[in-house]
Amino acid sequence: MNILRKIVFSLVLSTLLPFAALAAELTAVESAENSVTQLLARVQELRPLFDTDKEAYFAGIEEQISTFVDFREVALGVMAAYSEQSSEEQINAFADKLKSTLTRFYGSTLVEYGGQELTYLPSEQTPPDPENATNVRMQITSGNTRIELQYTMFLNAEREWKLKNLYLGGINLRRQYYTQFAALMNRHNNDIDQVIENWK
Repeated sequence: MNILRKIVFSLVLSTLLPFAALAAELTAVESAENSVTQLLARVQELRPLFDTDKEAYFAGIEEQISTFVDFREVALGVMAAYSEQSSEEQINAFADKLKSTLTRFYGSTLVEYGGQELTYLPSEQTPPDPENATNVRMQITSGNTRIELQYTMFLNAEREWKLKNLYLGGINLRRQYYTQFAALMNRHNNDIDQVIENWK
């Protein structure tokens, strides 16, 4: 290879390698860490709006959360067997309702975040199917108080890690919400549209 070809080859490599690095698949822990870091930075940026324009604040938080949470998967997990009698439109409508209610709940909670220590913990066990579900454990420390947070992540069709369930202090969010969904189904005579409309 002559000198000119070497120079051109080096220039092409120097241009492509950064993109190759960006395209490299992140681990579940790296994805979760990036997502949390970006979310907390967005909360810091939007915090002044919480008192002056809550709708703008929640819209920004929802946009950020939607980059790493697959709300359709969350909805399917909450609905469980009830999803089998639901149309695609109903599943998507419930996913949108969950997105709105979770954004408002966690957006209101995150605005109080004051830089408490966040530590990533080693996995307790190797998952049997790491592409279907991998748990990422975190611990938030404030003074003498420690709370464990656990993300259940999965690889979507685009090979991106997305969150589909959350444990807070050992409480399974999907199970808690399933209990609420089942109670509403009982109250509204198994009318899924009514359940979605009355979900809070």
